[in-house]
Amino acid sequence: MALPRLRRIALKNLELAGYDASEREAIVGGVFSSIARLLVTLARMPRIGRENIGDWIRYEGLEYFEEAKSRGQGVLFATAHFGNWELSAFAHGLLTEPMNVVVRPLDNPRIDQLVESRRRLTGNRLITKWESARAILRALAQNEAVGILIDQNASPQEGVFVNFFGVPACANVSFARIAARTGAPVIPGFAIWMEAEQRYVLRFYPPMELGPDAAAETARLHQLLEQVIREYPDQWLWIHRRWKTRPPGEPPLY
Repeated sequence: MALPRLRRIALKNLELAGYDASEREAIVGGVFSSIARLLVTLARMPRIGRENIGDWIRYEGLEYFEEAKSRGQGVLFATAHFGNWELSAFAHGLLTEPMNVVVRPLDNPRIDQLVESRRRLTGNRLITKWESARAILRALAQNEAVGILIDQNASPQEGVFVNFFGVPACANVSFARIAARTGAPVIPGFAIWMEAEQRYVLRFYPPMELGPDAAAETARLHQLLEQVIREYPDQWLWIHRRWKTRPPGEPPLY
């Protein structure tokens, strides 16, 4: 069954990241609760509009986006499989303006069609991975925002190894290269569940200017991502085999 396998992956990842046994069990339980909240949100998106979106999510740091957008070079959102990444783009399209979202089609065509229809409900435009570079550059040239998930495992051909929770992780450098090439400001942003409020906060962090050293800037992005995950460890998708690609000569971790 899928759930025991995913649970084992999550526990292994948390062990690699240095969490002790009691912490690992608690975090894994929270991860599945976080996924359940995301799925509920996806199911209810057709009934979410301007009149009730505030029951689901609020902004924090919107001024960072507004200032970045005023520069006229587009905006790159650096985000991750953290909190409710589906709701973050949905809400931004509804409350501020539609954006572009880079996606990888799901393996199940029927589920993929359903999810894509939800992603487009507030006017957002989808960019598939195989058309991403040209479409991203075009969107930025039109001063549009583009959201990209930066936390997935990459192949050695696509990425560089960065320190992530004290373990070398292969991370895609395309994001940093596009940012340096276009001069587009980078805003880290995540939809974080606030237990006390029983809703999410779409938190934007101060803009980052990325320089030409793609490897160093990719590492810097992952340092910030690690800080956010450490603050809310049960909201990251630990079930992904994040450390699958290993440096030459190292044995597999899974």
